[in-house]
Amino acid sequence: NQSMLSAEEKKEIDRELAHSPTRQAACIEGMKIVQRHRGWVSDEAIRDLAAHLQMSAEDLDGVATFYNVIFRRPVGRHVIFYCDRIMGYNAVKEAIQRRLGIQPGETTKDGRFTLLPIQCLGACDRAPAIMVDRDQHMDVTPETIEKILERYP
Repeated sequence: NQSMLSAEEKKEIDRELAHSPTRQAACIEGMKIVQRHRGWVSDEAIRDLAAHLQMSAEDLDGVATFYNVIFRRPVGRHVIFYCDRIMGYNAVKEAIQRRLGIQPGETTKDGRFTLLPIQCLGACDRAPAIMVDRDQHMDVTPETIEKILERYP
């Protein structure tokens, strides 16, 4: 069975494997590498990465499910994570849903945004908070959503 991993992906994964204490630690970084190259991690990519790391696809899928920054379906150009644990998040989530016309887990028709819940952004002291791609936005209100989203074409 021919691997779909590119030479560049394999090189980055092998470099990570050399620095990782365990194959499990390397598999998380491996999935992040594949996602950086492709935007998400398909079933085929899981299978090929598992073979490359000499692990089972089931093990990798379990790890991917645990880490909600590994996308197992295609996502938009920008991913909005909202904390679903802290007071005030609901009004912010609803403002984003109204503005974009999507529910959590969905992607806008133009492929620009995907909205996903996350258990912790580590920003309880400045909540509600959202993260767009790698940028954290603190003290978010329904009124500030528009200005934040404008930054992400």
